[in-house]
This record gives sequence, C-alpha cells and structure tokens, in this order.
Amino acid sequence: MTGPAGPSNRNDPGTRGGVPWWWWIIGYMCFWSALALWPANQSQVEVPYSTFIAQVQSGNVAKIQVTGDAITGTFKKPYAAHTAFRTGVPTALGTSLQRLLEGKQVEVDVSPTAAPSLATSLLGWLPLLLLAGAVIWMVNRAAGRMGGIAGFGNVKTVGRREQESSVTFNDVAGAAEAKSELEEEVDFLRHPEKYHALGARIPRGILLIGPPGTGKTLLARAVAGEAKVPFFSLNASEFVEMFVGVGASRVRDLFRKAKEAAPAIVFIDELDAVGRRRGAGVGTVNDEREQTLNQLLGELDGFDQRAEVIILAATNRPDVLDPALLRPGRFDRQVVVALPDADDRLRILQLHAKKLKLAPDVDLRVIARTTTGLSGADLENLCNEAALAAAHHNHLAVMPSDFEEASDRIRLGSAHHRLVDPSERRIVAYHESGHAVTAWFTPGADPVQKVTIIPRGQALGMTEQIPEIERRNLSRAYLQARLVVMLGGRAAEELALGKITTGAESDLVEATKLARRMVTRWGMGDLGLVAFKVDEEQPFLGYEIAQGREYGDATADIVDRNVRMLLDGARDEARARLADHRDALDRLAGELLESETIGPDALQRLLGSNAAPDDHAVGASR
Repeated sequence: MTGPAGPSNRNDPGTRGGVPWWWWIIGYMCFWSALALWPANQSQVEVPYSTFIAQVQSGNVAKIQVTGDAITGTFKKPYAAHTAFRTGVPTALGTSLQRLLEGKQVEVDVSPTAAPSLATSLLGWLPLLLLAGAVIWMVNRAAGRMGGIAGFGNVKTVGRREQESSVTFNDVAGAAEAKSELEEEVDFLRHPEKYHALGARIPRGILLIGPPGTGKTLLARAVAGEAKVPFFSLNASEFVEMFVGVGASRVRDLFRKAKEAAPAIVFIDELDAVGRRRGAGVGTVNDEREQTLNQLLGELDGFDQRAEVIILAATNRPDVLDPALLRPGRFDRQVVVALPDADDRLRILQLHAKKLKLAPDVDLRVIARTTTGLSGADLENLCNEAALAAAHHNHLAVMPSDFEEASDRIRLGSAHHRLVDPSERRIVAYHESGHAVTAWFTPGADPVQKVTIIPRGQALGMTEQIPEIERRNLSRAYLQARLVVMLGGRAAEELALGKITTGAESDLVEATKLARRMVTRWGMGDLGLVAFKVDEEQPFLGYEIAQGREYGDATADIVDRNVRMLLDGARDEARARLADHRDALDRLAGELLESETIGPDALQRLLGSNAAPDDHAVGASR
C-alpha cells in the first residue's frame, strides 16, 4: 500500500528534472575534465629518449613535433608495433640534436608551449566546487527543501494542509461536553455573517486541554470537517530551529497562509513546546523560543475581527504556559477534554470494535467498566492488542481472554518467565495475598478482581482492583483505605514470613506520595486548610529553585510527621486486618502457589464474605 506523495521540487526553478542545478554544472565539469585528460592518440607508444636518438641515427624517424619539453612524431617503420611515438627531451633542442635531425633529413615542427585548456583549469577548482555544492545541498535539505536558504523561514505545512477534513463529530466517540463547546466555532465558520451583523467577536484562540490520548487532535480535525474548511496542522516544536528569528518568521508565514485560505482552521499541537512561561529558567534564556512566542502573541493580537480564521491549540501542560497566551483576545477559551467515563469508554470501544471479529461472549460493557483511567488512544490500543493476542493463539474470533491479556499487557507489560525459586514464589504469593486480603476486608476499598504471581514488566505479581463507581471527589476514608491496601503486601511479609524484602519498594513510593498530597494539598493533616503547590507531584518550572519551597522548616517538620503518622496508621491497620483473617491469607497464598492466577469466583470461594469487623474501622489506629 502506498501513501500520498510528499512535496516535490520538480517545478522548483533551482532544480532541473528534480536534480539541483549545481549538480549539473559539476557533472559537466567532470565530463570535460576527463575528456581533456584522455590521451589524444591511443596508438602512440612512449619511448625513452635514448631509444628516440637511436631511431633517428638509424634513419627510422620520419618527422617530429616539438612542444615545450615533449616530442611527438612518427616512425618510418613500426617500432614495438606502433608508428607514432612520444618522448621527452631534457631541454630545448640542442645544437647536436639539431645537426643529427638535419643530417637524417627529419621533418621538424616546433610549436609554442600550449596554454592550459579550460577543462584543465577548471579541474583545479573541482574539489572546491564539489565542497560548495555539498554544503548548499545540505543547507537546503535542512531548510526542508522549501526554496533554498529562505525556506528556513517558511512554515512546514506542505503535505499537511487538507482542503476538507473527512473527520466529523460522528467519528469522535464520547467527549460530549467538548463537542458541544466547539459547535459554536463550527457555526461561526459556516455562518460568519450572523455573528458579524450583531457585532459579536468570536473567540479566535481555543485551547484544548487534556491528558495525552484523549482525542484533542481528532476533535480539531472534526471541527474542520464539520465546518468544511481547510485545515492546517503542525506541531509547535516545528517553529523553533537552530537559527534565532526562524521561528518568528514561520509564525508570520503560517498566519499569512491561513488568512489567504480563510475561512480556515489552524491547529497547533503541543503548544507548551513554544508557549512556556518566559523567564522561567535558571540562568539560561532560550531567545529563539521566546522570540517565537512573542511573534505568536503579536499575530493573535493583530487578527482582523472579521477574519474567518480560528486557531486551535492543544496541550497537556496548561500550568507551564505563559499567562499572556491565556488572556482575553488570545487563547481566551479553554476546552477541557477529560478522560472518558464508563459510558464514553463503551462508545469508544464500540467504535473501534467494528473492525474486529468478536466472539459472542465478549461484553464491551464489562470491558468499559474495568478500564477506568484509560484514554481513547489506550482503548484503541486495547482493541488492537486483543486482536493480536487472538491471532497469536489461533482463535477464530477475539475472545474475552484476549481482552484480559491485552489489558494486562498495556497496564503492566508482557508476561515474563514464571518464578522458579520456591522461596521467591512464596514471598510474592504472600505479598500479593496481603494486598488482596486487606482490600477484601477493608471498608471502602475498591473490589479485588484478580490476583496473580506471574511477572509482568517490572512487577513480580499483581493485585487488580476495579472501582465500582467513577470517583471524582475522593474522601479521606477512601484514601486511607488505599493506603492500607498499598501497605498490605509489606505487612503480609512481616506477619507470615517474618522478613522484609525489597518487593514493597513501589508500594512505599506510591503510598508516600499519596500521604504527602493528603497533607499538603487536601488539608487532611495537622496543617489545617493550608495548601502548598511545591511537592514531588508538581511540574518543574525552573524558578522554583530560586524561590525555594513555600513553607519553612517548622512546617516541613509538621508535614513529615503527618506523612509518617498516616503511613504508620495504615500499616497498623493492615496488620490488624491480616491478623484477623490469617486463615484466609494462608488459603489465598497456597492457591496462588498452585494456580498462579486467581479470578473473582475463586476469590469469593477462598475469602468468603468481605464484611469487615467494626473494631477495625479505617483510620482508627491514627
């Protein structure tokens, strides 16, 4: 299958038949130089000067021609199968040689020293010309082959301009709120006179904000497809080059092309690549990026109010954007493209499952419910991985087990070789059983769906929990329950094996991050209602090093003490749960050593009812 052809320079005046003009010149020079160096007479024989004298003395030389210090001539009788010869003379014809030639009646013709030919002269310049041609060729390739060195300032939209996008809102599953906000822009592009008659100023810059893979680029294409207008798409990083001023030139070129094609839509992906906060460095300033940003701000301000061009941009880092980009008149409308909920995930799965041959027992509703936190791109990848797994196992259709395998591969990576060492298998079995038992018997914890000790990625085992509902506001009880489950694996190792291993490293890291956010961000500690921005979850903006943290040493001590208190309380709670259900812990660990993977039905059989005793309420140990 072949794709659309890329941009061609066949009609470029700087090329001839698709080849740059300087290559033709170099080719002609090489041809004529080779022709000049080619021997004029291939039948000549090179003879020593002594042989030439001997032949003259024997009367076998008919005539000669002297040119500088070279002598050419012909023999009366062939010598070495040749009648033409060539030799050299140390000096001009001496008196003795002249007498000898006159005595033997040899015809002598003396020519002046020949001037070097044009091709011979050009041959000396050939290496320099070759080097110059190579430099020019590399410069033009670096410039994107957009008309020579001047192409550095042209925006690279060639090949990515679509006269009319084929994508519409029907091709975007979910994101109902985002689509409803963008319908106004579609209506403006379709009926601009309605807005102009009322004196309304339609938002020129619209910023799509959301995690990676949520469909921001697809939404931008859908807006152009619904409005049936040209669509320009490029990445913000393409503005910036190694030369200062190139990015600003490309911004001007982009807006010029968009205005010429109006009504049109320009989509700039990853806006934070060029729109980061100015001056947010530690002793360094990126002049090219900031100059490009300044030009972008100026172009947004300079828009004619009646110009039918809308700038869409996308980013997943709105916190690092320069405030000047977000003020009214620029990117003053922000559309949030959030991760899909259960209903949206079902629509996305139904859209991508149309291409798959599904088994009758595949329930997309169950898959949608068990894929909390996955984006649209993740769900598309899930369907593809499931199809690959089905083909690998020679299934006639994609089965539920294929979707389960694909989900595990996306979340944790491919399965590795099974654990062989019995001691290590037992440690991992009790560790994962600890997570499962604490989750099973802790009120408010997410239900356990599967437990396995088959290594995947960097994890030696996994306990999978599936939330019963989509949570947007997390309560303190729920967060404390998560801490208990995170530390359940470490507590099970201590209780059942009497040892501590490194297997709980990721659990401790994640539990510490969660506890610190509970204290510093959500007011769930002794700090009261104070919230601080600077912690390990915040993005690095550069100026934080100079400003330092937002709180002093005394507050830092309180934060550390509260974090430790939350973690110690969760560990004590996990120990209490496991001690109360030690039999269930042992049964589950033994079953894991036997079958390695346990599903929901086997969990219900092994652990029974998950009603937690009242004397161990979550957070009571604190």
